[in-house]
Amino acid sequence: MRPPRRPDVSAHPETRTDAAHGSTSASRPTGVAALTVGALGIVFGDIGTSPLYAFRETFEGHEVTVDTANVTGVCSLVLWSLILVVSIKYVVFVLRADNRGEGGILALTTLVVGSDDRAARANRRVLALLLLGLFGMALLYGDGVITPAISVLSATEGLEVAAPALSSWVLPLAVAILVALFAIQRRGTGAVGRLFGPVMLLWFGTLAVLGLARISGNLAILEAVDPLLAVRYLTTNGFDGFLSLGSVFLVVTGGEALYADLGHFGRSPIRRAWFVVAFPALVLNYFGQGALLLEEPEAIESPFFLMGPEWARWPLVVLATCATVIASQALISGAFSMTVQAMQLDYLPRLTVKHTSAHHMGQVYLPIVNVLLAVGCIGLVLGFRSSANLAAAYGIAVTATMGLTTMLFYVLARRKWGWGAPQAVALCVPFLVMDLAFFGANVFKIPAGGWFALAVAGVIMVAMTTWRTGRRVVADRMAVGRIGIEDFIRSLPEDVARVPGTAVFMFRGDGVAPPSLQTNTRHNRVVHDRVILLSVVTDSRPYVDGERTEVKDFGRRIFQVTAHHGFMEEPDVPSWLAEVELGGERVDPDEVTYFLGRETVIPSEVTSMAPWRERLFAVMLRTAASASRFFRLPPDRVVEVGSQVEI
Repeated sequence: MRPPRRPDVSAHPETRTDAAHGSTSASRPTGVAALTVGALGIVFGDIGTSPLYAFRETFEGHEVTVDTANVTGVCSLVLWSLILVVSIKYVVFVLRADNRGEGGILALTTLVVGSDDRAARANRRVLALLLLGLFGMALLYGDGVITPAISVLSATEGLEVAAPALSSWVLPLAVAILVALFAIQRRGTGAVGRLFGPVMLLWFGTLAVLGLARISGNLAILEAVDPLLAVRYLTTNGFDGFLSLGSVFLVVTGGEALYADLGHFGRSPIRRAWFVVAFPALVLNYFGQGALLLEEPEAIESPFFLMGPEWARWPLVVLATCATVIASQALISGAFSMTVQAMQLDYLPRLTVKHTSAHHMGQVYLPIVNVLLAVGCIGLVLGFRSSANLAAAYGIAVTATMGLTTMLFYVLARRKWGWGAPQAVALCVPFLVMDLAFFGANVFKIPAGGWFALAVAGVIMVAMTTWRTGRRVVADRMAVGRIGIEDFIRSLPEDVARVPGTAVFMFRGDGVAPPSLQTNTRHNRVVHDRVILLSVVTDSRPYVDGERTEVKDFGRRIFQVTAHHGFMEEPDVPSWLAEVELGGERVDPDEVTYFLGRETVIPSEVTSMAPWRERLFAVMLRTAASASRFFRLPPDRVVEVGSQVEI
């Protein structure tokens, strides 16, 4: 689960976003075979562990009888859901909607609305699309909390089948696994990541073998390839059949994560991994569970673990636990990635980010996000106490996100790809009908637990919009009384004292004298020998190749430097400045002093936001991590200049 992309401004008072610059590319592993195996571990971990609980929940979670007609009908629903939603919608079409190689609902949103949220606010339709994309990203956080909990809990519940006497250990073991999983996050996923692909390859192979063994004993289940059986199941079971779609949907819950992970592996390896390994293995296993139920309807209590021989129960529990941990890891890493991208787009305050790999810039660890995810997952396990109960909380977030993806894809096809209305409607309306059907069935889960994912999304959406609005208000307040840099230079006395060294004033406003520069000059009455006004621009492209800096000389050794970086990259200001030539001279990092502005907001009689949102913004501003750490500035060369801003 990881999402990406952009609207205007940027990470903070010193940054903004710009669509005009940037380019693609980043160092990514090569080798289609290696990437395909890697995709099995990361991309398909979520959808690959759905056989543990999806089939059981379709029947036990609703008043649907386990008989031949219903079993074949559900198998048909599962097959055609995998074909239509995952294979056709996501793998064939949605994967084409990449932003310079990156995927996810934020990437799609940026392709549709562009990178300027000021323009979005001036156009209600564009603003609505932007908010839809942001809400889709917020919903994925809810999915990121629930998935590790339900996946790990469903695996440990295999103890009840392998050793019923140990059933009391299911919850403690699930909590212990989650604690260990979140405890090792600080070490990064690099070393563990090499095991992901091979383990998941073994997992999918096991799914296929178990399914084939059961199908060979009852070939009647193959009748489920007929889509009319799915239609008959829905019509004969009435409202209960419709509600069961909420559980059938569990088989495709990894579709959105598949799209979000596009940038990590590329379109071709993901497609190969799906069509060659994941898709056939999943179909065989679901059909195998159906064949088992045709012979033993009572096996619905745990069809996955009862598929294999009795001697294989313990190995299956161990392998399933490993697979669910891998699936959970992918979503946890995705939450880290989404948070970093939201920070760079200035939708969240700066948080402490630790880089866990010297070779892969995307491998990051955010302590506060890790703690919040851990508390949420463990709380869900202890609160819901079974994967069956958790299944009620699962699905609403993903179905909503999938529906939003379809709507945004339609707009993209019409506006950017030049599709005609008939062509776009013919493709997207059937997808939207399926999305709405799944969403409608999941709506009835809200009282039983679906409210949790929506609550998480709501909290994150409020936080993001409050932060973005507050940042804009602060910028507008600080703009009052600003003077242009050229006017500032003209106001400097010719004999103003110049002290040795280079002063870098990080500020977002091009052509404007930074408040920290004015304050420093007014109080200290000196100007450094060389002054750089640095603006860091987050581009709408994921990576920037080649020249990333632009220089403007204002005279009197005062320069404006604009540095561009992709939204998938992490800022490294010192290394960028070391490559800049100013007036034929290189910048010596050892002679640089960085001046940063730090604003403190105070309430005023003029209300720009609701009082509670002003207080929330003030708290978020105080807890934001230091800009020096975010931009990798040497701590002993940073001077912060404070100012109070009324909002």
